[in-house]
Amino acid sequence: MESIMDTLSSVDSVVWGPFLLIPLLLGTGLWLTIRLRGLQFRKMIVAFRHGLIDPNDPTGEGDISNYQALTTALAATVGVGNIVGVATALSLGGPGALFWMWVTGLVGMASKYTEAFLGVRFREEDSSGHILGGPMKYLRKGIGGKLGATLSIAFGIFAVVASFGIGNLTQGNAVASAMNDAFGLEPVATGVILFFLIGMVLLGGIETIGKVTSAFVPLMIIIYILGGTIVLITNAADIPGALALIFTDAFTGTAATGGFVGSTIMVALQMGVARGIFSNESGMGSAAIAAAAAQTNHPVRQGLVSMTQTFIDTLVVVTFTGLTIITTGTWTMGASEAGSMTAEAFSRGLPGHWGGTIVSVSTMFFAFSTIVAWAYYGERCLIALVGMHGSLPYRMIFTCVVFVGAVSEIQLAWILADIANGLMAIPNLIGLLLLSGLVAKETKAYLNFDPKLRKEPASVEEFNARHIPDWS
Repeated sequence: MESIMDTLSSVDSVVWGPFLLIPLLLGTGLWLTIRLRGLQFRKMIVAFRHGLIDPNDPTGEGDISNYQALTTALAATVGVGNIVGVATALSLGGPGALFWMWVTGLVGMASKYTEAFLGVRFREEDSSGHILGGPMKYLRKGIGGKLGATLSIAFGIFAVVASFGIGNLTQGNAVASAMNDAFGLEPVATGVILFFLIGMVLLGGIETIGKVTSAFVPLMIIIYILGGTIVLITNAADIPGALALIFTDAFTGTAATGGFVGSTIMVALQMGVARGIFSNESGMGSAAIAAAAAQTNHPVRQGLVSMTQTFIDTLVVVTFTGLTIITTGTWTMGASEAGSMTAEAFSRGLPGHWGGTIVSVSTMFFAFSTIVAWAYYGERCLIALVGMHGSLPYRMIFTCVVFVGAVSEIQLAWILADIANGLMAIPNLIGLLLLSGLVAKETKAYLNFDPKLRKEPASVEEFNARHIPDWS
């Protein structure tokens, strides 16, 4: 077993190393930011208004509202990575890792916009009449040929594997641990509860998933942020020093202190990017699957809504976690204590047992929502690979594996999840680069026509035929 872990750790280091995913992720996000002329900065207010305030596009096709598509994507991303993942990044990379998580989030907003745009642009109906879209569709249809087909199949396979890692085993284990810490509930009991709850939600399909996530995702984020706000108010005097530490250590490395063994700039960069992507999934292509199901009449509209998910996940939730850990000093506890860093940070800032309880309850909700959303992602990818007959077996197996995650020690699953995340991102990022010209051209044309997202073109094809002279 030890030799397997060592081998997988080596593979993980290569996938998330300085010569593969780190430059590909940051480079793709930066290139898309340039091609889209800083869209994530120019249209942030419009994007939030359209996603959270505006009514649904009445003429748009899709299975769920654009708001439900946003909360489904948030359900998948606001998870254990926002609590344990941030703590792990800081415990290994130091405070400077949080800076690189921010950078990943900011350029990742352009990646998230692009993949959501393409998810809607190339979506289609499956044989059951539901929307099927995401990288497995836009890689095949947008790029075409053997390259497009190969990238599409590779993404689909890696995404199905990832759904059982990042979206199932690790999350089920996190729920069981949180339930045991908060209420003393045995993992077997938690596993049984999860089995029935997940099974009932999955029976209802994306419509039920959209209703569930739209109801409790905003609530769970608000509760967590309120707790973090109290901690930061309590430690307000330490915030300026924490911010200075974040920016300086990002470019100088971090000296050893307490249980922290020290880190270099490269370790801070590697941990920040890896944990940042684990948290917000920008560039992985997964959120494009939810975006494709949104009721919208143009891909620009849903693309803008979807990119706010990365902002909420990384620039808000991750920041609260990171600052509470740094201002309370728990980041120096050492890597072996990463799992309890956030709970300890909240406990130091809140009276009695409230800190640990809030983190445990938040972990439960975050992890449960991630399981629900990733079940949909994995199922859609499997349908794209083998057809509708793969749907029911996938749901049954996925529900059973949740129980396994709750009652098992899953250190191996965490490494496999990390590798699968990286591998599914590679074909998607290649596709984003190859299709960036199409996205830039159609985005510019639409925003020139409808800069505030108030108009309602009949369809993307009709709009492009009218407003893009060389469109075909």
